This record gives sequence, C-alpha cells and structure tokens, in this order.
Amino acid sequence: MTAPRLQLNELGFYTLPGAPRSPRDLIREVGDAEELGLGACFISERFNIKEAVTLSGAVGAVSTNLGIATAATNHNTRHPLVTASYATTMHRLTGGRFTLGIGRGVGPLYRAYGLPMVTTAQMEDFAGIMRRLFRGEVIIGHDGPIGKYPVLALDPTFEENIPLGITAFGPRTLELAGRAFDCVILHTFFTDETTRRCVGAVKQAAEQAGRDPDSVRVWSCFATIGDHLTEDVRLKKTVGRLATYLQGYGDLMVETNRWDPEVLRRFRDDDFVKGFRGALDNTATTAELEHVSTLIPAQWLAPAATGSPERCVSAIRGQFDLGVDGVILHGASPCDLAPIVEEYRRSRPSGVFDHRRANPGL
Repeated sequence: MTAPRLQLNELGFYTLPGAPRSPRDLIREVGDAEELGLGACFISERFNIKEAVTLSGAVGAVSTNLGIATAATNHNTRHPLVTASYATTMHRLTGGRFTLGIGRGVGPLYRAYGLPMVTTAQMEDFAGIMRRLFRGEVIIGHDGPIGKYPVLALDPTFEENIPLGITAFGPRTLELAGRAFDCVILHTFFTDETTRRCVGAVKQAAEQAGRDPDSVRVWSCFATIGDHLTEDVRLKKTVGRLATYLQGYGDLMVETNRWDPEVLRRFRDDDFVKGFRGALDNTATTAELEHVSTLIPAQWLAPAATGSPERCVSAIRGQFDLGVDGVILHGASPCDLAPIVEEYRRSRPSGVFDHRRANPGL
C-alpha cells in the first residue's frame, strides 16, 4: 500500500483562476490539488459565477484535507449575521479547515454599483463582531463603524475558533492585519522590497498589539507561470493580469511598489487601453496583449515564478527568504502547477514547514 503524500501546507493555490467558463471546474482542480498535496485553496470573488459562499461550500464538500479561505469577500455585501453563519457552517462542514477572509474591495467598482466604500475602522469593527459571535455572545445595541444593530447573535453554545484573514495593500491595512487578523494575503506582482516591507509591517503591528508576531501568517500571492504552458497562456497570465490590476487600481500598485507613475500615465493614455471595455485578462486577444506588453516594463513583471520548474521553485523559495509564511502559487490551476510542485517537493527542506497547518489562518 502506498503511503499518503506529505501535504505541503506552506503552499496554496487559487481555484478558478482568471475567467473560468464554469464554476464546476473547481471540482477537478480540488481533486488535482489534493493529489499533488497542496495545502490550501484560496477563493476570490467576482460578481458573476465566482460567488464566494457557494464556491467555498463546494470546495469543502469535495475535499478532505485542503485548507480553505476566502481571499477575499467583502464585509459590506452581506448582513454580518449572514456572514457569521456562513463562516460557522463552513467551519463545521470542513472540520476546522476554513478561514474567513475579507478585503477592502475595488473603489471604482463600488462607486459604480452604489456600494458604500470600505474603511479600515469598519474592517476592524467587523473582525471584533465576528469573534464575539463565534464565541456565542449575544451582542445588544451595537453601534459602530459597520452600523447599528439592535441584536446580533448566532448560538449561545458556540465556542468556535475560526481564523480571520484579510487581503492587504496599504500601510493601514497591513497594520490592521497585524493587530486584529490571523493571516494576511499580499498582492501579486509585489517587488522583493515591497514584500519584505509588508511582512515587517504586519509582524511589527502584531507585536505592538501584544500578539505573537509568528501567530499571524503572511501569504505571498506569487504569479507562478511555468514555461511548459503555451506562450499565449503565459501572456494572458502575466501581462494580461498585471494590466488588469493597473486598470482597476494602478495608482495603488505604483505607490506600493514605488514604481514610476509616468509609466502608468502612458499606459492609461494609450489609445487601445483607453478604449478597451472590460478586464484585459478576460477578453483581450493575444495580439492585443502583445501590444499591451510594450507598455509595461519588464521589471514590473519580474516578481513572478517563470521559466523551467527549477527556476520557478528557486523563485518560490526566494519568497520565503523575504519572510513570508506561505506562498500562493497564483494564476494557474493545480494541473498547470504539477511539474513545479513536484520539483518543489523533490527539493523541499526537511522539517522546516512541518508545524504549518492546512488551515491558512492557523
């Protein structure tokens, strides 16, 4: 009988990367991930066929060992009791493999949809409310940044340890992560300097809040696009993905990475980019992305694992050297990641990550 494969709890992946044709694709992806021994499945949310509650329930139902985290949903799109009930349901459905992760959201999209903007104070208030509800508290007359609620309660018998995660960009969110959350997911295409600085900010904030800095897991979200994929796919998952980020929140990307804002201005002023409707990584053709590639400096695309499996693994190990506690192999399905994960497993240092849990927030 073959011994079970050691689970790589320091590695994760995003299910349904990019613009999937069907949410059912995650069933195959989760099976592939468990066969490979990946540690955690992260779930992003879009207002189409990627609704996080449904997807996380599906992942929980078809998996046995994977940790599961929303990275991220938003606290202001559901009543807090709905979100808390969802989290406790997932917690018990999966035997404690779930982390509830939230994020700030995309400002222009919120304004277009008439949703209120998310503040740091709201996210901190929300985290406090969730923890009290998970402990079975009955909250009377809450009046705080997330709103006024006469009564908030789930079940007085609850005593649930459900980790909370947050996706973080700017300094205020990083500090919030350190003092009030259990794990933080950084953004893709962060430079080494940015990643190191973000890790330091989270750990310092945790220490200042009287917490053990090592108890807050920092996840790098690291584009992992091996050269075994076709050139058009690699273009979509690198140039297309970064260009889409620049469309949505380019100023924040440039400020965070301390890039040249003049490059962003030229990108936005390009006639094709200016006239394009929708996300570039979703509907742009290969020829169109080849044009977009001329607008983005190579060094902006450099923070990624590309090339042979050996080169990809070397880049992934470099993320741990910057201080992160886990690496999300972003932008590819487990099937696409297979040769890279196998190479990583072959040369994985013995004992270094054995204390990591599958739940990405523990």
